[in-house]
Amino acid sequence: MGTLDGKVALITGAGQGIGQGIAYALAKEGAAIAVAGRTESKLVKTVAAIEEFGGTAIPVRCDVSVAEDITAAVEKTVTELGGVDILVNNANDSKPGALLDVKDGEFERAFASGPLATLRLMQACHPHMVARGGGSIINLVTSAAVRWDAGGYGVYGSIKEGMRVLTRAAASEWGRDGIRVNNVAPHAMTPALKWWIENNPEEAAEFVAGIPLGRVGEPEPDIGRAVVFLVGEDARYLTGATIPLDGGQSRWG
Repeated sequence: MGTLDGKVALITGAGQGIGQGIAYALAKEGAAIAVAGRTESKLVKTVAAIEEFGGTAIPVRCDVSVAEDITAAVEKTVTELGGVDILVNNANDSKPGALLDVKDGEFERAFASGPLATLRLMQACHPHMVARGGGSIINLVTSAAVRWDAGGYGVYGSIKEGMRVLTRAAASEWGRDGIRVNNVAPHAMTPALKWWIENNPEEAAEFVAGIPLGRVGEPEPDIGRAVVFLVGEDARYLTGATIPLDGGQSRWG
């Protein structure tokens, strides 16, 4: 018996990295997973891995910056898996960079795949969660937004802070519907972070040295397992919060 038996989770950006780790963790607790993302080959591999350890999952191709894709993704999840109890907004297309280098199109893409996609997905899942007596939403944000030196993180931090505000509003408005909404701000090994560490060894060593626990997190055991707790009954009275999963590196006010 898993703690999430009978639950259905829609997870964006679940074909790799943190999203994939969350998908594995929730599936091992019995949740059926809609593995959503842009690259079908990655989705199929993730689904196969979940099925190999006895879980249930389906691939759902979805570019979260496209409204029609979001509608179709939620409809497919409900049709094939029976509903939606858990939503994890992980996918985002935003990269660090100096403000003077940012082009309008890049910011628009970051916004469309960040706060706008988060709002659309929460809106689309809301009636299905209400129909099942409630649900839990997890939005992935970043400690880069509260760095003392925000240089290079203006766009990325701003769109993630927009998501944090949406989380607080949804927690306030939907609590009486039985829907809890929380943020996690993770540090974990992703393909992009692995590339950066390999290509910037000195800077990476300084980065890791600033983490009190002395290491970068792992997607499934460090982030995914925490999400299992947050969407489960043991966290039933927690909503509207931001949980830093970064080994103690950031200091949230």
